[in-house]
Amino acid sequence: MSRSPLAARVARFDTAVDRACDRLRSPLLDRIVYPLSSAADHSILWHGIGVTRALRNGGDLAGAARVSAALGIESALTNGPVKMVFGRLRPVDFTEVDFRYGLRRPVTSSFPSGHATAAFCAATLLGGGAGWYALAAAVAATRVYVRLHHASDVLAGAVLGVVLGAGLRPMVRARP
Repeated sequence: MSRSPLAARVARFDTAVDRACDRLRSPLLDRIVYPLSSAADHSILWHGIGVTRALRNGGDLAGAARVSAALGIESALTNGPVKMVFGRLRPVDFTEVDFRYGLRRPVTSSFPSGHATAAFCAATLLGGGAGWYALAAAVAATRVYVRLHHASDVLAGAVLGVVLGAGLRPMVRARP
């Protein structure tokens, strides 16, 4: 069966990014990238940032709870119906993945990247500044580096995360 022109272009893009990552991989980067990827499991990094920010800004723990609730909605949508629609396989067999530094073995489909979706949703919910998006991009990029996602999974997750973040932002800003 032949692939569509779009699918072929996506595959070429994913392969080019994988090759670039292969050239970048090193023990030094491993000590940074793997822990960052692990810290974002279950959005723990983003929940922690929400609580820390609340404590620094007058103790608005209700605001932090709204951020966490919004991230829960994002996760339920992304890791449930969205991933079920696509069912894409991971880029490599898990025997080729190094599960050091607490890296967790995913059980959902590869598309879109849940880490990227959560990261960009959180960056949008936290105000959308360049710093938040830079951290989101770093988290998202870790997923290609650790060989658990295709680059196209990450890009799709980033777009979905911004869209979900924009949609959930009124909930986070709401005051009882």
